[in-house]
Amino acid sequence: MLKDGNILIDTPGIDAPVKRDADLTYRKIEDSDTSAVVCVLKPASAGDMTTEETDLLERTRSNPGIRDRLFYVFNRVDETWYNTQLRQRLDNLIQEQFRDSSRVYRTSGLLGFYGSQIKAAGRGDRFGLDTLFAKNVQDTNAHEETPQFVSEFNRYCASSGKLPADRFRIDVKSYESPNENYVRILSEQGDPLVEQLILDSGIEEFRTAVTRYLTEEKRPLLLANLADDLQPLCISLRKSYLETWRELESQPQDIEAIKEQELRQLSKELKQVGDAFQKDIEWEVNEAIASASNSTLERDFLKLKARMVSRLDELLNTFSVGEVHKRAQASHKRNSVVPLLGILTEAFYYLANGLEDVLVESAVEVVTNFFHRLTNRVKQQEYYRNLYRLLGNDDSIERNLNLLLERVKKAVVNEARTECDRYVRERPEFYTEGTCAMWQLRQTLQQACRGYDYQNMIEAEPAIRQLLKLDFEQKVKETVMRTFRQTINQTLNYHLLTSASQQAEAILQQYDQARLYLSQILDKEAEEKLKTNRRKQAEVEQKIAVYNRAIAGINTCLESMHLDRKKLPEINGSDLLMPLPIPDLSPQLEVSEVLEADVTAETNGAIASLAEAEHQKLFEKSTP
Repeated sequence: MLKDGNILIDTPGIDAPVKRDADLTYRKIEDSDTSAVVCVLKPASAGDMTTEETDLLERTRSNPGIRDRLFYVFNRVDETWYNTQLRQRLDNLIQEQFRDSSRVYRTSGLLGFYGSQIKAAGRGDRFGLDTLFAKNVQDTNAHEETPQFVSEFNRYCASSGKLPADRFRIDVKSYESPNENYVRILSEQGDPLVEQLILDSGIEEFRTAVTRYLTEEKRPLLLANLADDLQPLCISLRKSYLETWRELESQPQDIEAIKEQELRQLSKELKQVGDAFQKDIEWEVNEAIASASNSTLERDFLKLKARMVSRLDELLNTFSVGEVHKRAQASHKRNSVVPLLGILTEAFYYLANGLEDVLVESAVEVVTNFFHRLTNRVKQQEYYRNLYRLLGNDDSIERNLNLLLERVKKAVVNEARTECDRYVRERPEFYTEGTCAMWQLRQTLQQACRGYDYQNMIEAEPAIRQLLKLDFEQKVKETVMRTFRQTINQTLNYHLLTSASQQAEAILQQYDQARLYLSQILDKEAEEKLKTNRRKQAEVEQKIAVYNRAIAGINTCLESMHLDRKKLPEINGSDLLMPLPIPDLSPQLEVSEVLEADVTAETNGAIASLAEAEHQKLFEKSTP
């Protein structure tokens, strides 16, 4: 049975001391994948069924699906041979509790198993005493131990009443040791006694019944279920193989035809490359301006923010009222007094221009790094390699991206200058009542205007710096946190999307150049493609052959068990033929005839039948 693919599982038992183990046993009994269940019961030696055995019997009676695969085995039946009362109780139990089951067996596993083993033994090893039972026989003080099987064998021969008197005359002598009786009896009676022992043990009857059940009853059912399970898989495999075969079969079969096919696909491939490039640029722009997914761009912009803040602090710390005072006085030589507003005016220009230099430099760095990464990414894409394959070059993609970078750099420089040019004008809050700036302005005015000389203005330098800080910190914050990132985003969005659309259109216009370039290399590619198609077709053909052999083996088993309706689909030679187009056989009627004709359902049916018959003729002609 094991060679036939069956698997034996020894469960803990329904009377396992641990409830979880008992539950596991019940789940295995009720499992739909379980083909047969052998329940070894104890009443043959104990006289009565246990509570667990009774519960099992009750649970299975109400479930035919489980009941019909149960085999009940009363083991140690040899105990009933020597105890009439025990034998009667067992007979009554079977008659009362198992009258609905034909799969009830009485066995003696001890006698049956070892009886089968000693069939291969003989006088040379004292019928297994020196081999099979050697560990049990070990001499102890010059006295051999008696194996349990030997004791039961002698008991069987002496008083079981199972041996026919006309065939076996056996004398178990009291003056001989059990082992001596065992060896003598087998020497005298030989194989017939062993065969009778095995027969009386009941194991052959049980073995035959289980084998017949698995091979004649269960195997067809299992095979039918297997066929049902395999049917969807086979249909899917068959469809896949046929589609692949027909796809390869539909390919051109010579080099010139392949070249022509490739050239016909040229416009489509160029459009695919252009569209892929445009979508890639759109995706990259979206990642940059609509999310924070472009981590390198985010780092560059954070760097821009940090440099702007750092530069503002540096400009404020290095701002000198004395230097500004000299420049303001030099512009108005007739006057020796410089107003505070004149100092502030020069300071505003000084800070705005200093911040402009940093913003310009940082913005250029941001877009330059972005374009370098973009260019490297584009050059690694599949469409870029395909473009080289079609044209022998990249249709100036890299060059155009570099030119676009220069335009974008000019744009962001102008935008940075415009942004910082606004810094020269005070914010409205600078003069708004109740603000810190207005309070600081008053304090600065009061301190700087106590006198008219240079020294009073110098003493007001800390207050002037604080006033400038209040104004410019908000301006820089507005730039780096709100306005300028949007400015860069919009610049990238406009220039890149416009350029990508133009580039895609330019790629599509390269058909003539691509045709000229490909015509020089298609011979080699066509030859390689032809070889590849033939190799793939051979692989598919080999897979189909393997599939058919496997299906044929299963179908043969199904046929032998009269399960022809369960047969799995094979792939025949006719299936590999390309389907022929259905010819148009409908009558060609004039317009006037159509208006006058009364085409009935019968006429339509006749036309359809004619078309089907003609198509069948064509199909039969094409079938080898």
